[in-house]
Amino acid sequence: MEIEKKFLVSRLPENLSAYPHRTIEQGYLSTEPVIRIRKDGEKYELTYKSKGLMIREEYNLPLTQSAYEHLKPKIDGHLITKVRYRIPYNERLTIELDCFLGEFSPLILAEVEFPDEMSANHFLPPDWFGEDVTFSSDYQNSSLSQKGPLL
Repeated sequence: MEIEKKFLVSRLPENLSAYPHRTIEQGYLSTEPVIRIRKDGEKYELTYKSKGLMIREEYNLPLTQSAYEHLKPKIDGHLITKVRYRIPYNERLTIELDCFLGEFSPLILAEVEFPDEMSANHFLPPDWFGEDVTFSSDYQNSSLSQKGPLL
């Protein structure tokens, strides 16, 4: 079970380059149900996500690089590339800050995953977060892959 909130970012945090980051490439073989392939550094995976916005099931299966490369031309829609920064927020939470590249630039989204629904509902975001877009399907990566850039 994944419990996650998503926010637009009004300004980048200070010292962003000091945080661990990596480039992620992902595409969608299907958006209903959501079936995604992802390259995350040297890690490749296939993900199934159930319907939902803040709370949904997620299953990840490992792929080989050759399986990923075989599936990549079969994606439906736009390939998404982003740099993901992992920013510790408190002793329990980490912010995943996604700076989209290519045609999706300058979109920046922050995601925070929670251990339970109550924690998500009581979350107070840092002041550099912008609008809460958790319940807007427009900002789900699977939607972005189909519609293209929102900006």
